[in-house]
Amino acid sequence: MERLSPKTVLPAHVLRPAYDRAALTPGMVHIGIGAFHRAHQAIYTDAALAVEFGPWGIVGVSLRSTAIAQDMRAQGGLYSVMTRDGDADSARVVGSEIDALAATQERARLLALLTDPAIRIVTLTVSEKAYGFDPSTGRLDPTHPAVAADLATPDTPTGAIGMLVEGLARRHAAELPPFTVLCCDNLPANGRLVRRLVLDMAERRDAPLAAWIAEKGRFPSSMVDRIVPAATDETRARAAALIGAQDTLALETEAFSQWVIEEDFVDGRPAWEAGGALFVADVEPYEKMKLRLLNGSHSLIAYLGQLHGLDHVRDVMAVPAHVARVRAHMEAAAATLDPVPGIDLAAYRAQLVARFANPAMAHRTVQIAMDGTQKLPQRIFAPAVEALASGGDADAFAYVTALWLAYVRRMGPVNDPRAAELAAAESEGGSAPFFALPGLFPAQLVTSTDWRQRVALHFSALEAAGR
Repeated sequence: MERLSPKTVLPAHVLRPAYDRAALTPGMVHIGIGAFHRAHQAIYTDAALAVEFGPWGIVGVSLRSTAIAQDMRAQGGLYSVMTRDGDADSARVVGSEIDALAATQERARLLALLTDPAIRIVTLTVSEKAYGFDPSTGRLDPTHPAVAADLATPDTPTGAIGMLVEGLARRHAAELPPFTVLCCDNLPANGRLVRRLVLDMAERRDAPLAAWIAEKGRFPSSMVDRIVPAATDETRARAAALIGAQDTLALETEAFSQWVIEEDFVDGRPAWEAGGALFVADVEPYEKMKLRLLNGSHSLIAYLGQLHGLDHVRDVMAVPAHVARVRAHMEAAAATLDPVPGIDLAAYRAQLVARFANPAMAHRTVQIAMDGTQKLPQRIFAPAVEALASGGDADAFAYVTALWLAYVRRMGPVNDPRAAELAAAESEGGSAPFFALPGLFPAQLVTSTDWRQRVALHFSALEAAGR
């Protein structure tokens, strides 16, 4: 069977780009061309180009891997995405990615692209830990390896923030307008956070550069939502059967997709609303809804799964007691939310339960469980603080915290940027040492004797039950 390429003749039932790819030119750089981006932002761009064609081709950048860039080039930027919702599978071939590069080997080319006036938007999905910020301050963490390296040698950046700053510095020197920076990672107020990090780094190297970015730059916030499991050999085999070609980059995802974006761009944007994107003045209500209801529940499910030997989210959701726990957690999280324009929160929660239980989605709990120190502050700790402030007991969030600590104790060493610190705390026994880790828990939780006791009681119960 041939490999997917621009010459592949696709079966009639496979959706394909509804525009002239040969006429598509670069207009965006995306840093972090993993599965989520390719099953989300790239598809929205595909839909936008079909309705309102323009110079919005995506050049994908891999920060670490070289293989994905090589595979993208080998397939002419094409790849397939299967939608799986339990009844029948459907497939589409996405064409909005027109080139790819590996930053570790092609830094000069990346920086040239970031300086090219044709590039008007830089989007990012690099995971929470890649931004190099201190969660306790929300500012740049100079001890983060990539941040330290990029402060020392700013003209040869290795990290996402360093690349943005160097690209903007070169545009400033060339008297070009800045590009819009659009963060698509699960971080609260992600646009404001990335703006702050970029300005922190820029200020350390050149005050006039920082002032120019502050005045001219744009960093809209966005909220993204779609469940995209890591691809497997089964994924690729299923894709080959559907599209009639081998696709190394094949992905599978659910039917649901959501993108809420703050309308604030330097120099235009694709017509992403053609794919269903919602443009709003304030993303925060949608962002908190998703972080606390979906992502917070995902963390609960992940640690339940890891401690009970359940490999996938759907496996956890097949256990009635776990489903009841998830529903109770969502109810507690919803109580910390303000009304969300256009969203029925009760219906949204019911929809999440159905999405989590989708038997066609093989979303691995180990994938969601990693990087807890980066994920839990916004998913679990922030709503716990608000619940306590409003007079609640925040017990649901204490339980998830205890689950995470039990996971660290049982499954260590865990995949986390603070793994060594977690291991040291775990070796002391009990839950108390974790509260001494600098910048991990908000002060309100550290000083709440009642909440810490709830965590300790849940942790002890989990340990006694061998869970």
